Parts: sequence; C-alpha cells; structure tokens
Amino acid sequence: MAEAAITPVAEEIPDKLYFRIGEVSRITGVKAYVLRFWETEFPSLGPRKTGAGHRLYRRKDVELVLEIKHLLYEKRFTIEGARKWLESHRRAETAPLAALKRDAAPEPAQGVLFPPPGPWLDELRKELRDILKILK
Repeated sequence: MAEAAITPVAEEIPDKLYFRIGEVSRITGVKAYVLRFWETEFPSLGPRKTGAGHRLYRRKDVELVLEIKHLLYEKRFTIEGARKWLESHRRAETAPLAALKRDAAPEPAQGVLFPPPGPWLDELRKELRDILKILK
C-alpha cells in the first residue's frame, strides 16, 4: 500500500526559494495527499500558505520531506518513531550551535547595522525645527 504513494524521484532540488506542493511531490516522489498528511504528523514540516491557501514549501521543507520519506519507506520507521528520531536528532544538531553562540561574542545590536547618526542629523533637526517655528 505504501508503494502506491511513491512516484519517481527527480534528481536534485532546484535552486528556488519556494516550491508548490505539486513541485515538491514531483521532486520527492511523494504524492500530494501524503505530504498534506505528513504536515499533520510532523510539526517541523510546516509550509507557508498564501492568501489563497496554496502551500509554499522552502528548500529546508523539501529536504525534510526527503528525510521523512527515507525514514518511513527505507528505514521502515513508524510515523511516531520517525517523529521522535527527527526531534532527537534536530535537538542534537542544534545543541552544539547553541553552545557556540553562548561562547561567541554577542551578536551586534541593531544600531550596528546602520551607521550612528552624525552631527549632520542634529543640524538637520535644528533646521527643521526653525522652519516649523517660521510656519507657525
């Protein structure tokens, strides 16, 4: 019965930001109705939806679908087993990153992204206040 839900797989994931469910189905070889079911069973698989309700999968979602497919169809995990395996391995992958972030220098504040206001800004404000006084 699981064989009926599998279709031929494309060779690689195209370099795009978003994929519609039909494209994900074609790339992964998993039928669209199975993808919709997996969304309910795997919390980490959550494509965005457009205003019209169309699903938009990101590249990481497509990679997750391929990983779920591997666990279910090749490794023969149950859905619950695959969910637990993914949760434990996702936590294990992110734990070293969290430790690195803790030990690393603090992330720059928002002000670093934009140059600090120079004296020209204060002068501009003063001129605008003067214009406002004239207009009153």
